Amino acid sequence: MFDTDYGTFGFRFSEFPQLSMCSLFAVGHDRIQSSDYYWDGQSRTDGPLLLFQYTIKGEGVFESDQGRERIDTGKAFLTEIPGNHRYFYAGDHTPWEFYFLLIRPQLILPNWLDAKSRIGSTPDLPVGSAPIRLLRDIFIQAKAGRISDPHMASSYVFQFISELCRYAASSHSNREGWPDKVIQAANYMDIHYASMISLDKLAEELHISKYHFLRTFSAVVGMTPNDYLNRIRTERAMELLRQTSYSIEHIAQQLGYSSGSYFIKVFRRLTGQTPGAFRSGSESLVYSRLFFD
Repeated sequence: MFDTDYGTFGFRFSEFPQLSMCSLFAVGHDRIQSSDYYWDGQSRTDGPLLLFQYTIKGEGVFESDQGRERIDTGKAFLTEIPGNHRYFYAGDHTPWEFYFLLIRPQLILPNWLDAKSRIGSTPDLPVGSAPIRLLRDIFIQAKAGRISDPHMASSYVFQFISELCRYAASSHSNREGWPDKVIQAANYMDIHYASMISLDKLAEELHISKYHFLRTFSAVVGMTPNDYLNRIRTERAMELLRQTSYSIEHIAQQLGYSSGSYFIKVFRRLTGQTPGAFRSGSESLVYSRLFFD
């Protein structure tokens, strides 16, 4: 679900001490394959900062007072700078690819600490979860040069922290509490949304009856498997609509829909807009609400 463009973008806007604003320090998408990548939270001089870093490929290592954790695909770490921690490349010959966000703690530190207390300092987060989709979108906006003033930067920071707190307080943050079969089904749809097998076949792969699968998934996740799949596809559609010039038919095909007209129908039902209207609009983060209707 992620592109392969890398980069780090820092922000040093003029201060407005009379205003209550969040401060975005940097956002980036990086790919590391060198043991030279090593950060010690005790020796850094660019703080105070809050760091959120999320792995999409490979793995790194995060060490703190709580121990040593391997931060592999789908796992994040949250930490404060300066602090007693270290993070570095694992050195297993597979590149460590991740997104990260650095923000100043003013205004949002209590929210950050609340989210961290709920999900831990090294949480597993689905790639389709609202905080991760929003993190990636902040990077895209920065890369395109669209974070152009401190008010906009403050808005993005507040949105990210709010989505992180919302996720931490919701049942979506606790996939570990889901039955194994439901986790397997959701993970399968997260990855194979474009070539999805039938629900009958998926239930067969999970070695349960289709009706038991439908009842259990709907009760645990709060939506049917088909609704879950459509939301995953719609999130990906929003990315393609904003970042490419692909035709509606081509996007529908990439998402696994049988036709452009059916894709338009589903997209409009979930977002309130046609794909064309969304593409020409200005609300780049509207899709962050999809899992919380």
